[in-house]
Order: sequence, then structure tokens, then C-alpha cells
Amino acid sequence: MKSRDNLVRLKNFQVNEKRRQLQQLQTMMAEFERMAKELEHQITVEEKKSGISDPNHFAYPTFAKAARQRADNLQVSIRDLRVQQESAELALEEAEAEFAKASALEERDTGMRARA
Repeated sequence: MKSRDNLVRLKNFQVNEKRRQLQQLQTMMAEFERMAKELEHQITVEEKKSGISDPNHFAYPTFAKAARQRADNLQVSIRDLRVQQESAELALEEAEAEFAKASALEERDTGMRARA
């Protein structure tokens, strides 16, 4: 049946799209983590240079304050992306199950036509 073949192709496309979305989320999280580590390194260097490591100190470096805020914002974004990743993983599992079901129906129909 042509409609089953189209359904299988559609489900395969959906699985591939969900995988691509999941990969994008993972790539973004890895990039944000890399950026946060780099900011933490810059903060450490700035604190050593100034000799002040207490963010509440009146002479704490402005650059370190700003970098700390950016690093904190990145950590919040990473947490948000983890939630999205969990959702994307569930959506991928559902899409894979639907694809497997559609493929099984297609194989059954092909087998029935071959016997006929």
C-alpha cells in the first residue's frame, strides 16, 4: 500500500528530526558549559590579579562581577536546556515507537501481498 509506505517515510522523518533537535540541545549545553568554565577561569585570574576574592568587597573587580553574572546566567540556561533535553528524549522515544509500529505494519502488508 502506498499510504503505508508514506506513513513509514513520515515516521522515519519525524524520528530523524527529533534526533536532530536532541543533538542541537546537547551541542548547546556543551557550548554553554565550555563558556562557563572559561568565565570561571577568567574570574579566578582577575581575583588573583586584584588580590580580592570576596564578591561583596567594595573593591572587587568589576570584570569579575560581570563574568560571574554571565557564568550564573549560563548555568541557569544549562538547567533549562536539561529540562528540554529530557522532553526531547521522551519525544524521540515516542517517535521511534511509532516508526517501529508503522514499519511492522508495512512489513506485514508486504508479506501478505507476497503470499497472495
